[in-house]
This record gives sequence, structure tokens and C-alpha cells, in this order.
Amino acid sequence: MTVHGFSSSGNCHKVRLLLEQLGRDYRWIEVDSSKGETRMPGFLAKNPNGRVPVIELDDGRILAESNAILCWLAEGTPYLPGDAWQRAQALAWMFFEQYSHEPYIAVARFIRGWTPPDSPRRAAELPRCLERGHAALAVMERHLAGQAWFTGHDYGVADIALFAYTDVASEGGFDLGGYPAIRDWLARVRATPGFVAMPAPAAEAATLLAASD
Repeated sequence: MTVHGFSSSGNCHKVRLLLEQLGRDYRWIEVDSSKGETRMPGFLAKNPNGRVPVIELDDGRILAESNAILCWLAEGTPYLPGDAWQRAQALAWMFFEQYSHEPYIAVARFIRGWTPPDSPRRAAELPRCLERGHAALAVMERHLAGQAWFTGHDYGVADIALFAYTDVASEGGFDLGGYPAIRDWLARVRATPGFVAMPAPAAEAATLLAASD
């Protein structure tokens, strides 16, 4: 299969991480969404929504949306619970990730690393992103105080979904010092077989992130 993705994106890294842990063969095509490459006609023909990641199969089938891709890839593997109730619990956390977590933690990181220092978004949006992002982290912390994983009894798709942007939350201005259970969970994810870390941001973004601290 072919993965169209932006390496600095947590949503794209979710797909890379699961593919690596499954030992699946794939081809990665870098699509830099920060430079408008997802709005080019060739990409829009694959995903009219103009977002990565997208997977493309040899038979021409195309699937977008990171968490849908995770579920499809994990079908029939230990990464997706077979029990209907456990699967629903995992899906609930994946919906939480896209509705209550990613829109704040990921967006804060994007603003700090991929917008100019004088961008009006920094003053207009960052405070709310930090407030709502910490609210999401608090929900995760409470869960992890009594549970090792989000997918159920074992590591799986919901953990992968939540790990991607939580692991780089500091780049969005989030201090994880007050979340010991989250820090322990991040360490457990990093210790799973086949784990790969998200590549470091490109030099320009890294400079902006460093300057934002």
C-alpha cells in the first residue's frame, strides 16, 4: 500500500507507527500540508477533503481519516479488541481524541511551529487551546490512574491514536509535569515492540518551536 502523509503530523504518524508494529510493507509519499501540497489537484483527486493521511491500495481503493485507517489496519489483530464492548470503549477514546484532544493539543503545536511569530492566531487561539488541551489531559490522567491502556486490557489502536500528539504536547506549550500517569503511559507505549518515534520537525518548524518556549 501507499501512504500519503506529512511526517511531522501526529495523525500521519499514527498510521506509520501501526504499520511498523504490524510489520506491514508500505510506501511513504511525503505530502507537506504546511506548504499547501494537500490542496493540489492531484491530491484532491484522492481526498477532496484535502487532508493527510491517506492510504491507497494497489487496486485503487483509497481510505482517509487517521482513526478509520487505524481500525482497518488493525482488524483481526491484537491491536483492535474482538470483544464488542471493549471495541466500543476503544472507539470512544478515538472519538475523544479527534473531538476533545487533537483540536487543541495538535493545533497549539501547529500554531507555535508552523505559523509566523507575529501570527494573530498566537494571541487569538493559543490560550483556549492550552485551556482545553489541559482539560483533555486531565481526563486521560484520571483514566490512567486506574488503567494501563486506552484500548482495553492491552495496548492498541486507541493508545496509538492518543499517543501521537500527547508525546509531542510539550511542543504545543503543554507541561506534562503534572500528569505522572500520562508520563508512565507514554513510556509504556515507547517500550512496545516495533515502536518508532515521530521524526523531528523540519529545521524551520524546529526553530519556531524553540523560539516559542
